[in-house]
Amino acid sequence: MKPDYDILIAGGGLNGPTLALALAGAGLSVAVVDTRPADTREADDFDGRAYALALASQRLLGALGLWNGLAGESQPIYEVKASQGQPGDGAGLFSLHFDSAEIEEGAVGHMLEDRFLYRALLTAMQDNNITLIDGISVTGQDVGPAGVTVTLSDGRTLSARLLVGADGRQSGTATRAGIRRQGWDYGQTALVAAVDHEQAHHGIAQQYFMSTGPLAILPLPGNRSSVVWSETDTNAKAIKALPDDEFLAVLRPRFGDFLGPFTLAGPRFTYPLSLSLAERYVAPRVALIGDAAHGVHPIAGQGLNLGLRDVAALAEVLVEAARRGEDIGAEDVLTRYQGWRRFDATSLALGMDAVNSLFGIDNPLIGAARGLGMGVVSAIPALRRGFMRQAAGLSIDPMPRLLTGQPL
Repeated sequence: MKPDYDILIAGGGLNGPTLALALAGAGLSVAVVDTRPADTREADDFDGRAYALALASQRLLGALGLWNGLAGESQPIYEVKASQGQPGDGAGLFSLHFDSAEIEEGAVGHMLEDRFLYRALLTAMQDNNITLIDGISVTGQDVGPAGVTVTLSDGRTLSARLLVGADGRQSGTATRAGIRRQGWDYGQTALVAAVDHEQAHHGIAQQYFMSTGPLAILPLPGNRSSVVWSETDTNAKAIKALPDDEFLAVLRPRFGDFLGPFTLAGPRFTYPLSLSLAERYVAPRVALIGDAAHGVHPIAGQGLNLGLRDVAALAEVLVEAARRGEDIGAEDVLTRYQGWRRFDATSLALGMDAVNSLFGIDNPLIGAARGLGMGVVSAIPALRRGFMRQAAGLSIDPMPRLLTGQPL
């Protein structure tokens, strides 16, 4: 029997809909199952949740016809400044300074709010006749020789040639496929908020490394910034319980006064931090993308960008296989995707883990060595540009076409 769809995607966050658009644009039939109702996710209210989109991710959105409509809502990141220090210490003696002008590719990235990106994806899915099943979850999957049958929480069943798990770190798709995970809890919680400030940020992203966790201050449009503040679980629990004025009083000495007085611009959020790596990205008739494959520390803001790299690679593999008349759910096809993505994602995830661990050591000698290392990287143009190209997503080899801005 002919399956209902070529690909069924479990998970409607951001990676799932983006993959659906890439595949549908090449003529494949796709359905996305999202546990959250779409109307609650496309609300227009500002809530401070935003992503640092790498240059390569921006180009992918451009290739899918989305970026022109999003550019006006985004904030370019022209410079990145990183330093180590304790609360109130400021930038310290040694720091890293990356200027996007050095790589001559435009801004190294863009900050974009979740509400704008999701709404653009939702509209594009509707325009491309992609089936969105929202407010429903996938509860079962049965793999056969020619396809996979999926059971939904409302009792319906759907069939497809391939099931893609884009359902997060606790991926039910991965669990049901027998894919185990490795990882650990960081003992840290991210406190996320947005602030309005008096002085202009000039498109500069700031990253402070402290022994209790990193603090990122990321520019948003206007005199507004997103704050991603990692603290120990104990500290974060106490800070989370504070009223807004007391929360700001604790944040101010860490934030500093370089942007002048500031106030909260929206609600506050907290997220427990952990590393979660799938041992495999594929199984019979199943492929994983995004956090379902690799949940990483937000220390460099690369979580969504890693997921979009998965999207670009998997879409290219599947579309090329379909054009050659191959079975897109076959083991040899899916193995190409895993071979393309697993080393890059795992090495970057473990690299961020190592940086977080290194800066978590509260020892003066280690601190001096860290500072010296940052100073060396900042002083050597070739090293500096290499770090910038990695952060911009330009160092993947081979580079998926979508990440270069080319359509499939």
